[in-house]
This record gives sequence, C-alpha cells and structure tokens, in this order.
Amino acid sequence: MGFSPPSLSFILFLFHFLSTISSSHFCAPDQSLSLLQFKESFSINSSASWRYQHPKTESWKEGTNCCLWDGVSCDLKTGHVTALDLSCSMLFGTLHPNSTLFSLHHLQKLDLSDNDFQNSHISSRFSQFSNLTHLNLSFSVFAGQVPSEISHLSKLVSLDLSDNDYLSLEPISFDKLVQNLTKLRELDLSRVNMSLVVPVSVMNLSSSLSSLKLNYCRLQGKLPSSMGKFKHLQYLGLGGNNLTSPIPYDFDQLTELVSLSLSDNDYLSPEPISFDKLVRNLTKLRYLALGSVNMSLVAPNSLTNLSSSLSSLFLSGCGLQGKFPDNIFLLPNLESLDLSYNEGLTGSFPSSNLSNVLSLLDLSNTRISVLDLSNNSLSGSTPLCLANFSNMLSVLHLGMNNLQGTIPSTFSKDNSLEYLNLNGNELEGKISPSIINCTMLEVLDLGNNKIEDAFPYFLETLPQLKILVLKSNKLQGLVKGPTSYNSFSKLQIFDISDNYFSGSLPTGYFNSLEAMMASDQNMTYMRARNYSSYVYSIEMTWKGVEIELLKIQSTIRVLDLSNNNFTGGIPKVIGKLKALQQLNLSHNSLTGHIQSSLGILANLESLDLSSNLLTGRIPMELEGLTFLAILNLSHNQLEGPIPSGEQFNTFNASSFEGNLGLCGFQVLKECYGDEAPSLPPSLPPSSFNEGDDSTLFGDGFGWKAVTMGYGCGFVFGVATGYIMFRTKKLSWFLRMVEDKWNYEVSWALLL
Repeated sequence: MGFSPPSLSFILFLFHFLSTISSSHFCAPDQSLSLLQFKESFSINSSASWRYQHPKTESWKEGTNCCLWDGVSCDLKTGHVTALDLSCSMLFGTLHPNSTLFSLHHLQKLDLSDNDFQNSHISSRFSQFSNLTHLNLSFSVFAGQVPSEISHLSKLVSLDLSDNDYLSLEPISFDKLVQNLTKLRELDLSRVNMSLVVPVSVMNLSSSLSSLKLNYCRLQGKLPSSMGKFKHLQYLGLGGNNLTSPIPYDFDQLTELVSLSLSDNDYLSPEPISFDKLVRNLTKLRYLALGSVNMSLVAPNSLTNLSSSLSSLFLSGCGLQGKFPDNIFLLPNLESLDLSYNEGLTGSFPSSNLSNVLSLLDLSNTRISVLDLSNNSLSGSTPLCLANFSNMLSVLHLGMNNLQGTIPSTFSKDNSLEYLNLNGNELEGKISPSIINCTMLEVLDLGNNKIEDAFPYFLETLPQLKILVLKSNKLQGLVKGPTSYNSFSKLQIFDISDNYFSGSLPTGYFNSLEAMMASDQNMTYMRARNYSSYVYSIEMTWKGVEIELLKIQSTIRVLDLSNNNFTGGIPKVIGKLKALQQLNLSHNSLTGHIQSSLGILANLESLDLSSNLLTGRIPMELEGLTFLAILNLSHNQLEGPIPSGEQFNTFNASSFEGNLGLCGFQVLKECYGDEAPSLPPSLPPSSFNEGDDSTLFGDGFGWKAVTMGYGCGFVFGVATGYIMFRTKKLSWFLRMVEDKWNYEVSWALLL
C-alpha cells in the first residue's frame, strides 16, 4: 500500500523532528572523550575537598550521554559542553597545561573550587575560554602567578580565585584585569598575595561591581577615599590587610551594602561622626565585621542605631570603652554577636539592664545563635536566665570576665548549645547535672574558676562532647573511670589539671571498653573479630542490649592531668591512645618506670612527665617519636643514658635536669661502666624494659596519622592549637562564621 502525499510529508516531518530532539540529548563525541581523559588525569581523594564531598566524575561512564553526567551541562542543539561544575569533587592531582579540559572551547561557566590541584599553576590556556562568564578556581591549591592572560576573558561576569594561599597577583596583571574585564560584577581574590598592588588601583574596577572581596591579600597603604563610586556594591571585604587612615566619609554612600568586612586592619579607624552616618545610612546591612579596627572614640551605645536587618556583628578587639550597649539585643534579626576583647567595655549584671535584656534569649522568637562577650570587664553574678537558653543559641562565650556567683543550676531541655565557655571568672558552687540536657554540646570550658565539687561523671553521657576543660578549680576526690560503655565517646581534649584529684590515674578512660569488659558484670563478651592490625569489631551486650562497636580506638588528642595528687604508676595501656598529640602528667606523685608503650604514640608532639617520682631508664622506644617537639622529664629519679635518637638530640639540659642519675651529652655527663654511652647514635639502644609490657601492643597494634578537623561544625583541629585555644583570642570564631556566611552567599550569587 502506498502513502498519500500528506501522510508521507507528515512522516518525513516527524522523522526530522525526532532526530533533532534525539541529537539534542547527546553531547558531541569529542566533548565526551575530552571529559573522560580529564577524569583519568586525577584521582579521587577524600582529603581533597573540605566544604563538601561529591565525587561527580564517578558518574562519568564511557558510552553514556555526557550531557547527563554530574556537573556537566550542554547546549541542546550542538551538544557542546557549556558549563562544568566540579566543585567539591575530591579531585586530586596536577592540572597540566596540556589537559583536555582546554579543548572544551564552548564553556561559559567553569567551577573547579574545593579540590586539590597540588600547587598547579593557573595555565595561560584558560584564556582560550573566550565565552566564559563565570570562573571559580577557589580553594583548590593553585600556586604561582596569576597569568595576565586571564584578562583576555572579556565576557567574565564572576571571577573567584580566593583561598589559594600560594597564589600571587602582580601589579601589571591586576591592571590588565581591571582594564579589560569591564563586565565584571563579582571579584573575589581573598588570600591571593597582592602585596605589590597599590590599594588605590582598586578604584579602576568597574563601578557596576556588586561584590568585591580582597580579604587577607596583604594590601598595604591608605584605604581609597572614593569607595562611594561603587554604588551597586552589596558585598565588600577588605579585612585582614594592612590598610591605614580613617574610614572614608563616603562609605555611607554604599547604601546597597549587605556585607561589610574591614576586620584586622589594625591602623584603620572610624571617626565617631562618620561611623554614626555609616550605621544610619546602610539600612540593608546584614553582616558587619570591624574586628581589631580602632574604635576607641566610638560610643558603644551608637551600635544600637545599626540597621534592623543586621544579623551578624563582629567587633572583637576594637578598643570599645564605656557601658555595655544593652539595647543591642533588641535588634530583631541579630543572630551572631562578638564584642570580645574590649577590655574597656564594662557593665555589672545586677546593676544594669543587661540581665533583663539577656532574658530576651528566653523568648521563642529570638534569633541569637552566637554570643561572645569574653575578655571584657563585665562583672556581677551570672544571670540565671542564661540557663534557659533559646533553642537558637549554639555558642555562648562569657569567659575571662569578672563574673561571680554560681553556674546556672537549670539547663533547659532541647536546647541547641554546642559551645559553652565560662573560663576565667570567679564562679563557685557545683556543676549542675542538668547540663546533660545540652545534648549537642561539643565544647565545655569551666576552667580557672573556684568550683568545688567531685569529678562530674554525668558529663560522660554528653554524646557530642569533644572538649572538656575543668582546669584550675577546687575539684577533688578520685577519678575512677567510665560508668557506661559510651563514656566520652568523642572526647578529644581532656584537661582536669590544677585541681586536687587523688588516687591512681583514671586508666579506664584510656581504654574504657576493655576496662569495663574486665570489671562490669552487666557486660557479656560475645565475639571478637580481627579485621586488620588496628580495626576490630566486638559484639557484646550491655545490660541486656546487644551492641557492635567498630574501630575501637581512642579519640583523645590532648590529655592534661598535671598538678594534682595522682599516685601510682603510668598505666601500660596509655599506648593505646593512638591519636594523642599532647600528654601532661607533670607535678603529681607518680612512681615506677616510664612505660615504653609511649613509644607507640606516633603522633605525640608534647610530653611532660616532670616533677614526679619516676625511676629507671628513659625507654629507647621514645626515639621513634618523630613529631615530638616538646619534652620535659625533669625533676624525677631517672638514671642511665639519655636516648640519642634524632628527636632527642634536639632537646637541651632543661628537659632532663633534676635527674642526677642521667648521663649523655644533653646534661654534659659522660656515660661510663655498664651504662651504654648516649653518643654516637649508631650504638644499639638499651633493652631495659623492667616493669613494662610493651609486647601487649606489639605488631598487632597499628597507627595512622591524625586527621585534622571535625568537618562542618564549630570545632576545627583545635587539639594541636590547644595552647592558643585557652590563652589567646578565638580568632577562629570570627573566621568560622564569616567564611560560612560568605560561602553560602557566594553560592546564592551563582544561582
């Protein structure tokens, strides 16, 4: 049967239509091949992405439509790849100039942020992407000079090279970028080295900019006096530089500003009149950071005139002087407030309205989530209302003030508190058991007060607790060890130093699971299976409940039990604290030998066993502690040769003084007789292990390097910087919130 002309025409039209639709769903073969070759040039590494982890290239399979791959967008007609978003893709390796990436000539948007390109240089071949409108190479470990060829991308609307600490930009390249990228609306060069760029050259950028971020770029010199020309600016970040002079008067003309950061410019200062104009005119401002900017002439009460839209205010270390601005809490959208390190900021909780205003935190509609009033001169009693936290409050830091009275005795249920710091006040009384209502608490610091109590065992049950500091109080009695199978299951810093604790060291916390299995009749051991030298699984019942624990290992990184009345020996199981970086058992009455199992602590950086009654020789196993930077074994009764390993040769006599029986070049005493000489290092080490049982750990106990940080949360790698954590300004506090806020905003801008 033949087809009539209308039917044939219809079929031909339908065939053409379907073929067009079909072709629009497939990318060009050369594009697919280029992407696959690009994929093969990198490995996937979990350490390569920090903010988020989504290995998008794992969905890229040969023989499938690349336009449907994760992170790939195509032109529907030509099949050319027009957008490539590989942010947070865990890419690890070098981005070479001959990469097939540069054959994707039709790219309009390219995002390679949050990967690890191993100090790759930014290739001049990026200039071949002539249609590119958005380029993001931030936080991806690029290094070297930013090529001047980037200025050839004349269609760029958004350029982000931020957070590549070894990247630098020369004045000539910056001037070309300024002259040629006339369509630029968003520019972020934060933490790119621009030390040779004159700040006034920023004024040559397009007046249509909506976002300009040059934080921590090492800019130095006068802050440009005509910033008011950027009338469309919504985000301005010039923090962390060395800018000088007063904040220009025309800043108040930036009426579209949503975010302003000038923090950490120590020689920058606002005049009272210009600051008042600024806070009154910037009615859209949501984020204001002026930390370390000299505001000694600004009246604290003028802060209450800030925009009602303000959500985050950071004025740490600004030299504010005078009465605390009580009404600051009346700003309806305030979420984060940092007024720390303003020693001239005064106020007494009972004699001012501050106590009443803080009670606003009890209201269900309050938005306060971060409150830092530490290191000021606030005095009086701790307001009882602080115990009735808003469900929004996650960070509360009132440390290093002059607060008196007792710690609040009632903590509300279902609160969101993650960080509580009352360190360095004059608080008395006991620690309330109701604090276990803070089930999200990660950091608890009650150190340097006058608390009189026994060890608060109830804190063991806080499921998220990572840092516990009770140092320098009047705590006393025994510290017996764990009371449940999950005691301090996530604890990383444990500091109970400078108290009156007595008895044996709390061995149970060193290895709580095995200690409980040996002593608790409610736990029935069922089966153990070795998976490797350091991973094993134990199935058991605890009071009738079956439990399976994988990767039994300690999380403790900092352990400080110093300046107490502990007696007895150093437990052998201390070698199982494989994450340990700092150990301080000094100024107790410990006896016996130094356990050779300490030599298993491969990550140990600081060891202090001074001022005890320890005897015997220093174990030669300690020579293997390659990260050990601080050692103090002074004022014991040690004898014999000092080990001569590479690390031990770096310690001087102060590390060993007060041990008359020691010999070695460190104490200028030669070893004689049956004592092995401490030099040269090539001689075999002593095998003296009396009182030890290091074979308990032997070959069956493996060790790996510590993984830094906790991920997305309030605590990032604090263990190695604990000295800074408890004595210095919480600079992480400002950066943590600022980076998180700016990161969320940057994503919103790209949508």
